[in-house]
Amino acid sequence: MRVDLGLLIMRLGIGGMMLFAHGWPKLANFTNMSGHFPDPIGLGSTLSLTLAVFAEFFCAIAFMAGVLTRWVSVPLLITMLVAAFVVHFDDPWKSKEFALLYAVPFLAFIFTGGGKFSLDSIIGK
Repeated sequence: MRVDLGLLIMRLGIGGMMLFAHGWPKLANFTNMSGHFPDPIGLGSTLSLTLAVFAEFFCAIAFMAGVLTRWVSVPLLITMLVAAFVVHFDDPWKSKEFALLYAVPFLAFIFTGGGKFSLDSIIGK
């Protein structure tokens, strides 16, 4: 029970910070950002922004609700690893650290799932 409560708190905290600090601003300013968003893996600025919005907004909502928790953690993890090791490749460690602080919980949730207090658990019953 306590572990599941801890997983709920982590999902809501990490997912909420990702959603409101990163995903929503990108979605709300999509048109303005699409022409100059970083293109770290050569897909084009607009597609790179689209993928970031998908992960940081839509996957973050699903993550918070505990819907397909393991699956939606994957694009969130990939987005943070690209930010840390591709976008900030030449930057000092401190620039990578922030993205990695997000990446670690997403990696953990790939292994743990959303816990008892998730829609995954309710639907699974």
